[in-house]
Amino acid sequence: MTTFALIHGGGGSAFDWHLVEAELRSRGHDTVAVNLPMSDPQAGLWDYADAVVQATGERRPLVVVAHSWGGFVGPLVCARTSAAALVMVTAMIPSPGETPEDWWERSGWQSSGIEDEYELYLHDVPRDLADRVMAHDSALAESMSMDRAYYEPWPLAGWPEVPTRYLLCSDDRFFTPEFVRRHVKERLGVTPDEMPGSHMVMLSRPGELADYLVRVLPAAS
Repeated sequence: MTTFALIHGGGGSAFDWHLVEAELRSRGHDTVAVNLPMSDPQAGLWDYADAVVQATGERRPLVVVAHSWGGFVGPLVCARTSAAALVMVTAMIPSPGETPEDWWERSGWQSSGIEDEYELYLHDVPRDLADRVMAHDSALAESMSMDRAYYEPWPLAGWPEVPTRYLLCSDDRFFTPEFVRRHVKERLGVTPDEMPGSHMVMLSRPGELADYLVRVLPAAS
């Protein structure tokens, strides 16, 4: 049995992972989805990582899964633990010393111009589910104050020594396939894996995402 530490993106919550958690548990694995301390303006990037480390405890083997903004946190968790693998799911890839604020310009990301949140992030998610998730996450976002973490330089000198996979979602309108392929090549020097799905693929294709995560295990062992 493997434990999957599931890290949500900016403006999200652990609830975003509830369908994938059910899928992974049905396959005989354990999951830990953590609400990052985004309501604490004094919490830095290491505090975010330590929240995940404390929640996972001594569970091993551990696979860290980071979504979107969580890409700034996942590698830090791996630096604190003996993780078997790191999986970046349509995630931001930080460089040493780069702040989350600076990432947008330095990575070359460009907005699609889509303003409707459903169409941008969740266009292939059933509308009733999308509405529930957006309402849940929006309520948490009202108390969000990432004053320190958003402007803090990423603290590692290099990528942690952990097997790393990157999953590109081919229907993502926020981090488009064209941008992601270039970003992954520039930052990690690898070719990303690909599957259909929007930016919130954990809600639109939870079973397929769980299958992918389980397939990562042989390469990580």
